[in-house]
Amino acid sequence: MVSLNVNDKVYQVDADPRTPLLWVLRDYVGLTGTKYGCGIAQCGACTVHIDGVATRSCSLPLNAVGAKKITTVEGLATDGKLHKVQQAWIDNDVPQCGYCKSGMIMAAAALFKENPKPSDSDIDGAITNICRCGTYQQVREAIHAAAKA
Repeated sequence: MVSLNVNDKVYQVDADPRTPLLWVLRDYVGLTGTKYGCGIAQCGACTVHIDGVATRSCSLPLNAVGAKKITTVEGLATDGKLHKVQQAWIDNDVPQCGYCKSGMIMAAAALFKENPKPSDSDIDGAITNICRCGTYQQVREAIHAAAKA
């Protein structure tokens, strides 16, 4: 049994320690907002925060997490209010297919912790997630809108 702190709740999971965190979150914890995209930590659909740092969970084995705090897209909202990035995604009609949405939101939320007023260059450097629909301009606009919120 492994103890995980996910979204400020402790879960006991009986999983092989080599299992990628993505699958533990989805299959053992039941939080399916984090998506599988490529399986090699390139696309970013699986992005979560580990101790506040945007981390791709598809290639991170469970045994590498330890007692670190995990935040998924389901854990960004507080007291029933969406995180400003989540709200900006809605207000700016960012998602098309929506598959990359949770990973992009998690990457953007991590960016705001480091830089609350990012430039286009800052956004380009920090948001390396892949959007197959090509909504990069909408992503940038939503990030700028969230910075003003």
